[in-house]
Amino acid sequence: MTAPASTTPAAPAISRHYQVPIAYEADVVVVGGGPGGFAAALQASRMGARTIMVERFDMPGGVHTSGLQGAADSGVGGIHTELMERFAAEGHIYTATQSTHPGWAGNPLSHYERKKPLGSDFRRMSFNPEGAGCVMSTMLKETGVTALYGTTFVDAIVDRSGPGDGTITAILVENASGLQAIAGKIFIEGSGTGELVARSGAPFVRGGGPQPRGTAWDGVQRPIPGGLLWIMTGIELLRLISHQESAKDPELQKVMAEAAAAGDLPEGVYRPRMSGDNVYGEAYIGHPTLDMSPMAENGTYVLWQNVPYEWALHMDDTIADHTRAKQELRGFINAEARFLRKYVPGFEHATIANVGRFVGIRDGRHPIGEYVVNIEDVRAGRRFRDAISKPMTKTFFWEGFNKHDFEVPFRSFLPKSIDNMILTGASLSFEYRTLFMVMRNFPWCTQTGEIAGYAAARCIEQKIKPKELEWTTPYF
Repeated sequence: MTAPASTTPAAPAISRHYQVPIAYEADVVVVGGGPGGFAAALQASRMGARTIMVERFDMPGGVHTSGLQGAADSGVGGIHTELMERFAAEGHIYTATQSTHPGWAGNPLSHYERKKPLGSDFRRMSFNPEGAGCVMSTMLKETGVTALYGTTFVDAIVDRSGPGDGTITAILVENASGLQAIAGKIFIEGSGTGELVARSGAPFVRGGGPQPRGTAWDGVQRPIPGGLLWIMTGIELLRLISHQESAKDPELQKVMAEAAAAGDLPEGVYRPRMSGDNVYGEAYIGHPTLDMSPMAENGTYVLWQNVPYEWALHMDDTIADHTRAKQELRGFINAEARFLRKYVPGFEHATIANVGRFVGIRDGRHPIGEYVVNIEDVRAGRRFRDAISKPMTKTFFWEGFNKHDFEVPFRSFLPKSIDNMILTGASLSFEYRTLFMVMRNFPWCTQTGEIAGYAAARCIEQKIKPKELEWTTPYF
């Protein structure tokens, strides 16, 4: 019989007193160099604030560089437009169209174009993740940002001696120099998973929602599953399409069955989609077919391996879940590559060119800010006195791909309980449905980072805290 939790002996603890040196001091300290953190650091530094950015990988860009997403768009203004122009000028953007990839639109293997009319025109822009990371790193250096790569954020030191919100005085990081402290005045949350929020003691909602509601619903709230991206080169698209047509096997179900019968396709590599509705329907909760998108010339494609939804992994806050995802998905990638080369025409000479440095987390912590943007705000087209931009139009796929015009208040950039932190990107104060549907893409994260950097620099100029900043004019 298992003892009650209250009487179970506590696990032994190890304690050690550390004297952590303050290695750096700055006006603005940015935790994380994804699109939001990158743009925040760049903008704050351009406005004259002494700025430090810490990033655990070897370049900025987050899931779009280190994670291989590489989704390019027409510029939406500000730093995002500047980035797209620099990527293009340095030859890092590739554009796939019907002329370069005949038969791709409407192909069920296409990640983005599968629902387009068969053979219709399309335009898919991607940027080279490694090249883009080099450009972004150079831009930070040009601006004077102190960028610490290979540096892991560990903890936040918070002063709660006053009567109001707490104040972050420094963060702890670890890198090749060991454990260090970085002191600052304004701290920007650019981790993408609410790391700074959690370590500072600010409130948040853990990832996961009541989804899917359908035949598979069992009452468990699971996070929207993350995914590991990888790149193959040497794929012959025309031979692949020829097989799909001649064998009447558009989703490769026949060759999958053949490989499974021969023991060459482990269970879990291709899974049926689960049923359900609300937020994202069947998206990201199954991987029944090859899932790919053109990335560059010479038959180079990015492919997706999604975490099985039923595993209910919280990769942002549980190391066992994080480790399981990385280990299992790399095994899936290796098995999928073997299967493709052996069984699918067009893949005979394809090779794995790159695997993302981390599993992308689509549904991590959701900070609770001074205002939490929710789906009702969107439906009502709500307006705010502190709107950060003019009304924006977004397509919400959970809403039947309906378009809504709405605003986002600056208060959703300000977490409760801490008075000198500004949020960005996927760590803004949004309830999970609203955030997931449209508000976590590269342009949006870059825009919100630029706004956060601008706000931080203004606070430094005026010697005030972010919650004291008067926000009356839209930035974009």
